[in-house]
Amino acid sequence: MSHENLQRTEAAQRSALITTHSYDVSLDVSQAADPGVAGYSSRSVINFSAAEPGEGQSASTFLDFIASEVHGVVLNGKELSVADVVDGSRIRLDNLQAKNQVTVTGTALYSRSGEGMHRFVDPADGQCYLYTQYEPADARRVFANFEQPDLKAEFTFHVIAPSGWEVASNGVEATRTQLTSDPATSRWDFATTRPMSTYITTVLAGPYVKAADHWSATLDDGTPLEVPLALYCRASMAESFDATELFRLTKGGLDFFNRLFGYPYPWGKYDQAFVPEYNLGAMENPGLVTFTDSYVFTSRATDSQYQARANTLLHEMAHMWFGDLVTMQWWDDLWLKESFADYMGTLGVDRATDWDTAWVNFANKRKAWAYVQDQLPTTHPIVADIPDLEAAKQNFDGITYAKGASVLKQLVAYVGFEAFIAGSRQYFRDHAYGNTTLADLLTALSASSGRDLAGWAARWLQTSGISTLSVRAGTHDAEPGAVAIVQEAVDPVTGRVELRPHRLRVGSYNFDADGALVRTGTVETDVTGERTDIPELAGLPRPALLLVNDDDLTYAKVRLDPFSEATVLASLDRITDPMARALCWTALWNSARDGESPATRYVDAVKAFGPSETGIGVLVNILDNAQTAVERYTPSGARDAVRRAFLTAADTQLQLAGPGSDHQLAWARTLAAVSRHDAMLLPRLRSLLDGTVNVDGLAVDAELRWNIWHALAANNQATVDELDAELDRDTTASGRAGHATALAARPDPEVKAAAWKAAVEGTELSNQLLSATIAGFTTAPSALLEPYVEPYFDCLRGVWDNRSIEIASRIVRGLYPMAQDLPAGTLPEQHSVVLRTGAWLEANADAPRALRRIILEQQSHLLRALTAQAVNPPSIAP
Repeated sequence: MSHENLQRTEAAQRSALITTHSYDVSLDVSQAADPGVAGYSSRSVINFSAAEPGEGQSASTFLDFIASEVHGVVLNGKELSVADVVDGSRIRLDNLQAKNQVTVTGTALYSRSGEGMHRFVDPADGQCYLYTQYEPADARRVFANFEQPDLKAEFTFHVIAPSGWEVASNGVEATRTQLTSDPATSRWDFATTRPMSTYITTVLAGPYVKAADHWSATLDDGTPLEVPLALYCRASMAESFDATELFRLTKGGLDFFNRLFGYPYPWGKYDQAFVPEYNLGAMENPGLVTFTDSYVFTSRATDSQYQARANTLLHEMAHMWFGDLVTMQWWDDLWLKESFADYMGTLGVDRATDWDTAWVNFANKRKAWAYVQDQLPTTHPIVADIPDLEAAKQNFDGITYAKGASVLKQLVAYVGFEAFIAGSRQYFRDHAYGNTTLADLLTALSASSGRDLAGWAARWLQTSGISTLSVRAGTHDAEPGAVAIVQEAVDPVTGRVELRPHRLRVGSYNFDADGALVRTGTVETDVTGERTDIPELAGLPRPALLLVNDDDLTYAKVRLDPFSEATVLASLDRITDPMARALCWTALWNSARDGESPATRYVDAVKAFGPSETGIGVLVNILDNAQTAVERYTPSGARDAVRRAFLTAADTQLQLAGPGSDHQLAWARTLAAVSRHDAMLLPRLRSLLDGTVNVDGLAVDAELRWNIWHALAANNQATVDELDAELDRDTTASGRAGHATALAARPDPEVKAAAWKAAVEGTELSNQLLSATIAGFTTAPSALLEPYVEPYFDCLRGVWDNRSIEIASRIVRGLYPMAQDLPAGTLPEQHSVVLRTGAWLEANADAPRALRRIILEQQSHLLRALTAQAVNPPSIAP
């Protein structure tokens, strides 16, 4: 057996038996630039203690190590037989003493999946780059260890690498020694860290460009705090690397969080590296945070993209306290770090930067992710049931991040910001460098707020699903003139009604003398049951818009009453408050997603009011939603007309938008994306590519060019020679991915067959190129994809068994036959692909839980789309 999927029960048994103290890890990556060298030497020396076994018994445990080969295992001075003690990814350790030292040597493999030690060769200059990524449990792909979050230890890393490289780790560089045996190679020795979990250790190595700076502060007791700063990126991206701005954000964030948390930054230095082919947005490795290098903007980026990057930067910085200093005991409490970091990242952007739309973008984008996740059949409580590592991998989702952050925002409204921060400070002091559970946090917050939060936590953190809030007012209520909020909340996991407490505001909006729709009153109240009357509004003249959850204090889906919805559909652009406008957009989108209103109504609203939307983050989001509404939620018989009307609107706004503005770029990207499915405006897009037509202020740079090539290729209007020539112009990693997508998008059966084979059967594609190929493959008319429905279901078990979980998840999720139409007279649940999915789930009840989760979620997304298609659309607006 491989034993890669560690069970929670096994982890608990191991942590009850042993206590880890220190690791000394040596890695030799000096030959990494040679593509013929598949692996590197790894040596771990681990000091740990073990509990006394019962009389007549001997204590045993196991190490984790996913290696090409284990060369030696020495326990307490005795060399063990590798053949006897190595079983798959585990190394058995028997006859433990009170104090133990184990040394493991082996060969670990470089990765192309972004798991473990990822090796990347930059196509722009041929240089080799390495970085590590471990969460939740891939440190064992690099060095032998006890891979679980509650077995913390001190770490000392040593790395042998080419002398001309930059090498970094969690600790500061202590010494660098050029090897006398090979002057082209050096050894880096790093300072020992404070106690941390294995999954947040890290190593970076390669010819990275490095920028250095420094941050300092004076603590309340007068003690100076000195923190060296560094930034890393690939050499080929150096011209686009805005280090000055990144350092400015970093210093502002450190100022803010050090004051806010009342606990000095605990990890010595603060490095940030932007790395290629990254599976995540970022990772909070103490002292060396890693980010996707898509945050180094080599093409024109909108203000919302810069703000999103700042949010990620501050999210990871908050992890230095929430997650790194204090870490969850097991992955059930993953939210203890991710929900807090998601909340704190947005708070940091709001408080420590010049942006004033952080919470608007959170409401419009992050919470939308949570709302989607929370309505899937695989929804789960924020405090989740995570029985094993595969389940942990799947739970880095919208519930753990965005719903958790939304609920924390509700908690702040419930107990007050000062009490919330006071409790957090005590939590850090009580549990520094340790591990915690929900109970530990509640103890601190209950003490600071003076409230017993057990009931609040039970309703918000330990139940599943989303509450729906609607208003009953005026003639829509049994009591004319009365106003009430009605709450519907059924836990989809248990089937029980779970009415949650909501501290929220109800806003009244009316037209002013200039025709603007402005807030004329607000009521703050607690919604605690099925119906909550609002006596302050009874008998008052009905406002044009009654907005439940004004200012977005709670986590709930809001339904507009008919009178308010009519106002919004006629006058959304007149709402002056950005948050109120964003909440109305969200209400319209939820109505379309839920099949409460035709998807075409949402598209019409975007055409009508998108041009006047001032928030670029909101505009980008609603344009993306509109594309989904057209391609997936609109009935097939109406889709062509709806799409062409939307394309015409996008083209018009591209011409009318301010030259060089973010809005102009957003409309241009939308035009290219929608044109993948309709050739009507491809001549205009091709003229932008070849420069025969210019739109004043629009930079047709690499990213936009590849978007246009994707559209041309999908409509069979791009040749292989043209795509290859474009790749010659753009030899970057992103250019290589764009090329792969466009090639696979060509509507040719042989092209699709080759793309399928490369993705499903081949192993040569890296994580980035796999996703790019899948994106191109799935851009196709349904007739071209229909032959792959059965092969998809046939390949699932083999893919899951033979590929890493990261790669398998990309294949399983990306190739699901999602693009389906609802035939006339067919119920959504009777669609052939829905039924085929159900049959696979029934026949594969023994399939790994994580695999079944992805299939269930994809089936749910498809069923939602088909249900939306079943809603009878009104006539198509021009």
